[in-house]
Amino acid sequence: MNSKPQLKKTQPIAVKSLSLGPKSSPDQFVKQRLKSLDAYRGLIMVSLAFVGFGMADVAKLHLVTDPSSSFWQGLHFHFTHVQWAGCSYWDLIQPSFMFMVGVSMAYSYVQREKKGHSYGKMLRHAMIRSLALVLLGVFLSSNSSDTTNWSFMNVLSQIGLGYTFLFLLWRRQFATQVTTAAVLLVGTWLLYFAFPNTGVAPEAGAAQIGVSAEWAAENLEGIDAVWHKNANVGHAVDRWFLNLFPRESEFEFNRGGYQTINFIPSLATMLFGLICGELLRSKRRSSMKLLFLIVGGLAAIAVGFVLDWSGICPSIKRIWTPSWALFSTGWCCLILAALYLVIDVIGFQRWAFPLYVV
Repeated sequence: MNSKPQLKKTQPIAVKSLSLGPKSSPDQFVKQRLKSLDAYRGLIMVSLAFVGFGMADVAKLHLVTDPSSSFWQGLHFHFTHVQWAGCSYWDLIQPSFMFMVGVSMAYSYVQREKKGHSYGKMLRHAMIRSLALVLLGVFLSSNSSDTTNWSFMNVLSQIGLGYTFLFLLWRRQFATQVTTAAVLLVGTWLLYFAFPNTGVAPEAGAAQIGVSAEWAAENLEGIDAVWHKNANVGHAVDRWFLNLFPRESEFEFNRGGYQTINFIPSLATMLFGLICGELLRSKRRSSMKLLFLIVGGLAAIAVGFVLDWSGICPSIKRIWTPSWALFSTGWCCLILAALYLVIDVIGFQRWAFPLYVV
């Protein structure tokens, strides 16, 4: 007589226990780390370490005795930044960082949401992180100075300036995100062309803004004046904005040609990363995720290349032109796709353990 009530008690408990098991959870993939992203982070950090190993300097020394060596020429090229237009592997370091910020946001705030964080709390977290990144960038820029160098061109400050805006685009519709990215890039292009500017004469240079005649002749020939180094709308903004801060001397130009407003088009880079992160977090088959990453990456490279080749918009990392944003994002997609295929799909992971550690 007592066995039936006991059976009725134990059966629901057993079924409930099974229903809460990890295999039946529809969002189990969210709880796992995207190991290909961890490996990508490690790859970029190891690449940065090669500066300390002096790869570019070693190549330069070998080129003194063997200037025709294609190996040392290639190594030197890919471990240094191009002077203005173009792209080397080393130029993909900053886009990779910004792209990965977007990919990781697709995962990290879902985890916070699952822990019960409200949207307001997460927004405050994003704003605090933005401020922290900007100030860390200023701190690093001030390392070799006796006073604070209020500069916002390095990667940490650039990520910080765009991070809160990126959060506001988290969980938005795909169409909204793509439209926003297009507005950012087209708007940047229009901003440069709307600014009255005569550029730098390639045969004469402009020493007062850090552009020698030799450098100008080598790097600015054939490039529209609106995209010239330290002679564009971004430089004009910095001449006004950076001089609002206390400085030892007036800001006149950035030696590398970098600009604060780069964060506007580079926000599109982070947004493309967010879109890719949402793709990888989705329930689509792995083959479809790979297909979208590869096709999207190739398409972005192709569009960026055509814009550069046609002269509509040269691919210049130092001022983050729209064509550069697309071209570099395409390569970031392909790198992530390759790592995702090998590590997360095929499951060949042991080789990447050092990258996880880094």
